[in-house]
Amino acid sequence: MNSSEQFPMLRSIGRALPQNYYPQEMISAALWNEWGGNDESRARFDRLHRSVGVRGRHLALPMEDYRALDSFSKMNDKWIERATDLGQQAIESALCQAGLEPADIDHIFFTTVTGIASPSIDAKLINRMSMRTDIKRTPIFGLGCVGGAAGLARAADYLRAFPTHTAMLLSVELCSLTVQLQDKSIANVIASGLFADGAAAALLVGGARSDNSLPSPRVVASRSMFFPNTEEMMAWRLADSGFQIVLSAGVPDLVRNKLRQGVDSFLSSLNLSRRDIAHWVAHTGGPKVLQAIEAALEIPRCALARSWKSLAALGNLSSASVLFVAADFLESKIARRGEYGVLLSMGPGFCGELVLLQW
Repeated sequence: MNSSEQFPMLRSIGRALPQNYYPQEMISAALWNEWGGNDESRARFDRLHRSVGVRGRHLALPMEDYRALDSFSKMNDKWIERATDLGQQAIESALCQAGLEPADIDHIFFTTVTGIASPSIDAKLINRMSMRTDIKRTPIFGLGCVGGAAGLARAADYLRAFPTHTAMLLSVELCSLTVQLQDKSIANVIASGLFADGAAAALLVGGARSDNSLPSPRVVASRSMFFPNTEEMMAWRLADSGFQIVLSAGVPDLVRNKLRQGVDSFLSSLNLSRRDIAHWVAHTGGPKVLQAIEAALEIPRCALARSWKSLAALGNLSSASVLFVAADFLESKIARRGEYGVLLSMGPGFCGELVLLQW
C-alpha cells in the first residue's frame, strides 16, 4: 500500500434512536396478541423471537399507535415524518463531532429500504437545515442491510474525484413501519423479532482535507460483491398492505460459502491478506449470519464483539446497523495508527460490500 497517498477520511458518525424503547418480551407479547393461535404456534413464535438474540428495540412510535396504521399510505406518511426527524438528529450529531456546519456539506447520500418519498428525505433535510443550494444529492433505495457499507463506498468514490469536498451519508431505517400483521410466515415472524428503527449519518472528507493528526480512519478501497441469480434470497414483495419480507433460510450458507473468496480476492488485489486485518466491522444480520461471517473469515467470536453487542441491544437496523457498529468502534479508540480494518455488510441482490479502512 502507498501510505503517502491521500485517501478520503471518515471523520465522524452520528446516531439517532427513537425515544420509544421496549424489551423484546413486551414487543413479542404485543405481536402475538395481534396474531393469536394455538399453544403449539405460540411456542414456535416465542422460539423464533428468542433465537434472533435481541434483548430490546427502539420503535419509531409508541407501541399503542401502530394499530391505527391500517394502510400502506398511513405507514408511509408516518415513515416520512419520523425519518425526517431522526435523520436531522443523526446529521447534527455527525456535524457537531467534526466541528462543521450544514453548509459545509457538498454531497449528501441517502439510503433506506423501509419507506418511499419523492422528493426523498435528503431534500426535506436540505430545506429544514438550510444546506447550500448547490449541494449534490444521491438518494439510494433498495440496498437493505448492505446500504451502510455501500453508501460509505460510494461517498468515498465521490471524494476521490473531488478531494476538497465533504460528503455525508445518511441512513434511516424504520423497520417497525413495515411490519405486516396479516403475514404469519416464518420469514415475517423472524423479521418482526429482529429488525428495529434508527438513523446514522457518516461524515467523510476528501483526501485534500484529511488531517493526519486526527485518530480517524481513511477509506483506502472498496469492493462490491454480487452473487448471480440470488434475487429471492432477500427482498421486498410489494403488496396492497405495504412491504412483505422475503427472507431465505439459505442466507447464512451463502455467506459461509462465498464471503471468504470475495474478501481474499479483495485483499489480495491490495497486496494484503486476512492476517493483515486487525479489526472487523460487520452489520448485525442476526446470530446465524454473524456466525457464518466468523466461519467464513476464520475469526473468533470476539472479533465481532461489537456487532453481537449491537444486535442484542438494538436489533438489526438494516443499512444503519453497520454504521452503528462502526460508530461504537470509533468511540473506543482502540485502533492504532497504521492498522487495517474491514467494514462489511450484505443485503438484497444478493450482494455484499467490503470497505478497507486504515488508521
